[in-house]
Amino acid sequence: MKIILTAISVFIWIIGSNAASAEDDKMQMVNHHDMNTMDTRTSLNLSAEMKQHQLTNMRAHVDAIRTIVGFIAENKFAEASKIAHIKLGLTPEMKEMCGMFEDEKFRALGMAFHKSGDDLGKVLQTGDANASLRALNKTMQYCVECHANYRQ
Repeated sequence: MKIILTAISVFIWIIGSNAASAEDDKMQMVNHHDMNTMDTRTSLNLSAEMKQHQLTNMRAHVDAIRTIVGFIAENKFAEASKIAHIKLGLTPEMKEMCGMFEDEKFRALGMAFHKSGDDLGKVLQTGDANASLRALNKTMQYCVECHANYRQ
């Protein structure tokens, strides 16, 4: 269990670092192992204000996942469930925000992410750590898919 939680924590740090280092919407050059490649992810063409708003939301999602992992480690499933529903779930505010994006696939991905947050909250209520980690993995897969396909 400690290995799983450590791996999840490292993954959360990676996602958080990715969100924290997002830059402007110009085509960016990425240097991996001294090989220059173009960032070919789809740009959302967000205004500067919307970029900051989106970054703030993504950072809040990463922090919510970190909090959930901590609660799972302490067997505090009710608290973890509450965080999943409030911070990751498809609240009316999140539904409205997701609906504002022009890119239909991004919008659908955002809605699926938030729905998975509610699903995670339901699984956490069972107190089953393994089922909870599987549900958390599914939610985090949406994070990975989004960051792999979109940039601001």
